[in-house]
Amino acid sequence: MEEKLKLFSGSANHSLAKEIADYIGVGLSDVELIRFKDNEFSVKICENVRGVDLFIIQPTSNPANDNIMELLLLIDAAFRASAKRITAVIPYFGYARQDRKVEPRVPISAKVVANLLKAVNINRMLTMELHSDQIQGFFDVPVDNLLAAPIVIQHLKKHDFKDPVVVSPDTGGVVRARFYGKKLDAGLAIIDKRRPKPNVSEVMHVIGDVKGKDCIIVDDMVDTAGSISHAAKALKESGARDVYCVATHAVLSDNANERLKDAGFKEIIFTNTINIPSKKRLENMTILSVASLFGEAIKRIHGGESVSSLFV
Repeated sequence: MEEKLKLFSGSANHSLAKEIADYIGVGLSDVELIRFKDNEFSVKICENVRGVDLFIIQPTSNPANDNIMELLLLIDAAFRASAKRITAVIPYFGYARQDRKVEPRVPISAKVVANLLKAVNINRMLTMELHSDQIQGFFDVPVDNLLAAPIVIQHLKKHDFKDPVVVSPDTGGVVRARFYGKKLDAGLAIIDKRRPKPNVSEVMHVIGDVKGKDCIIVDDMVDTAGSISHAAKALKESGARDVYCVATHAVLSDNANERLKDAGFKEIIFTNTINIPSKKRLENMTILSVASLFGEAIKRIHGGESVSSLFV
């Protein structure tokens, strides 16, 4: 008898979970999520999952701690209900930027989150564009790290760019920018910046020729939007024609949407790994769905097929 597949969703991004379920051709299974007045959570899986290949969809975005706790409880409920295999589908993995010790007496928070997921007995994790690849090594179970590039590049190729240049907002994103540049037949530029303290960036200068050209800044996430807004200003000061913002994860903390609005981007392109509330959406913001990528990956994991071949 063929092993049954079931999808469950936490409350963090139910709309994406529904899109994934529609792509696969299954309904989202029923789960009861309750938040008590003291802010404790209660979860209940409302159907039989014994012997099921179960996927729980829940990005651990803001409020990260609440969403992580909800995910942990859902996984534990599935484990105690005798699910055959539990895959945590985490479109955005919170705490990923805290992946190493940068000074004495600090934790490696990404490893702590990995340990928590291990403690509740996940069998596999499916995510998208981890902030650093080494986080995969924090887990003792298989980790599939998807790329949003196929969806984003398909969208960008519809544009009529004038002498496009893909811009990395820092030296750490050069590999990503070079990949996009190759696919779009575009040049490459780098923003040289210094960060005096967390969530504060100071752009120094632009490395590369951007004068009179359309610039596409590509990053894995936008949090407070300070860095990417400063980058747009630096590009404009260097003579860039139009500036585009591309990022997979729209964290959008603090007054990020106001900074993005003031930055003068021609277009802001995000994916829906994180649910973006209507109050944070701008007229020039395009939100691309990654449901097909997650849906295809889930189908392949369930069928024992290669996930990495999606990006060959």
